[in-house]
Amino acid sequence: MTTIDLNDYDVPGRSRGILDVIRWRYLLRLLVRKGTSTRYRNSALGWTWSYVKPLIQFFIYFLVMGFIFGQRDNVENFPLYMFSGFITVQFFNEAFGNATTAVVGNKALVRKIYLPRELFPIAAIINAFIHFLPQLGILLVVAIFYGWRPGFTEIGSVLAGLALIALISFGLGLLFAGLNVRFRDAENFAEVIRQLATWASPVLYTWQLIPDKMGPIFGHIYMCNPITIAVEFMHYGFWAETVPRYSETHHGGWIGFPPHFGLYALAAVVISVILVVIGQLVFRRAERTFAQDL
Repeated sequence: MTTIDLNDYDVPGRSRGILDVIRWRYLLRLLVRKGTSTRYRNSALGWTWSYVKPLIQFFIYFLVMGFIFGQRDNVENFPLYMFSGFITVQFFNEAFGNATTAVVGNKALVRKIYLPRELFPIAAIINAFIHFLPQLGILLVVAIFYGWRPGFTEIGSVLAGLALIALISFGLGLLFAGLNVRFRDAENFAEVIRQLATWASPVLYTWQLIPDKMGPIFGHIYMCNPITIAVEFMHYGFWAETVPRYSETHHGGWIGFPPHFGLYALAAVVISVILVVIGQLVFRRAERTFAQDL
């Protein structure tokens, strides 16, 4: 009786997880291209919505926080401070939201052919970054208007903030994308997180208000939030260079990073990596029944 060696064959419908994304990168490019080409299909304004929607939200927040609550008098160059943090959170919200619904939104592909399912949330995050670029362009113009002259540390800080947002979005996106196929409540829960993200990071206020008003213990927890760290990186990259250091003569300037900021940043990275690992484990377990659940 002839023995057939099956070692070179993959188990049908299973992948090596994130590692297979590299091998299937041509499909990733196709998914990204599909996402960008169909996002504003049959829309009169098209890509203009990438500018209009965040700007409308920004002006609403600026009106409330800047004028009604007087933050523009407490924080120098408050529009730049707020906008640099605001678009950072917007990047997270869109990347996380798109990744959560990525598998369900591509159910026709999932049910008909095999491909690594991690491609869908990764493509969703890349598409979110592409649509974040127009907002970043506006931020650059505003920052230059306020006298922004970046150095290597400022540019490195911006890149670190964006990388951290992409990492935390990917971890949470994998986790919720896997759960959302069977439990559609995951999508609603993700929406709650997105609504809280703006208020749970120093976008509309400065970070020192949290330990001052809520105590040092809550302040430590707050500063371990990866989104908080990413926002502070963006503040340093775009805003801090345009204002003087905080002092009695320069009220409203940059007060510096929080004490032990390096440890907080390390904790945020560790938390993000742990979420990626947990998200991958949950996603791999859930993908066994994706086709049936969809």
